Amino acid sequence: MDVLTWLQELPEYAIVAATGLLVLGEGIIGVGFFLPGEAALLLAAAAVGSIADFFLLWSTTVACSVAGNVVGFELGRRVGPPLRDTRLVRKRGAESWDKATLMLQKHGAWAVFTGRVIPFVRNVVPPVAGAGGLSYRMFLPAVTAGAAIATALPILFAVAIAQGAKGAGAGIVIAVLLAAAIAVFVMYRRRRR
Repeated sequence: MDVLTWLQELPEYAIVAATGLLVLGEGIIGVGFFLPGEAALLLAAAAVGSIADFFLLWSTTVACSVAGNVVGFELGRRVGPPLRDTRLVRKRGAESWDKATLMLQKHGAWAVFTGRVIPFVRNVVPPVAGAGGLSYRMFLPAVTAGAAIATALPILFAVAIAQGAKGAGAGIVIAVLLAAAIAVFVMYRRRRR
């Protein structure tokens, strides 16, 4: 029995819960350096057999991702810039921390959204935003939109591969791409104002 067949035989709630926990952990600085969030999303997507399954997995992982990012944001708020000088950040992500800091200083909430979508930077964006004094009012919408896109893309990729050219896979891809386009447009409009 291969891994994908085994995953498809697991109860859906177990797959969704385990994936949610991995994504939650990935959103917390430090933990995100070791937990494979994208790999978990790709594997969990093998169990997606319908649009309802997709939305359950996607909404759960978005909520868990945002929760992990809020924990990272709070770490940044409470510890501040000295968090960058911890051994873990110096060893695994000092360059990412510095890039995220420059992005945040230059672009504010838009940098949170963009940084949340970029692998290798996404782990440090929430603590940098917290340490930089960004307000929750600016942080939450940006990190939520970024988490929605960053979790949807690996799931959609895996579903598209698994479903091939079937109509259900194409429908899911179109629905999520439309939602992502709307989210980007809303963020762009807010930034322009």
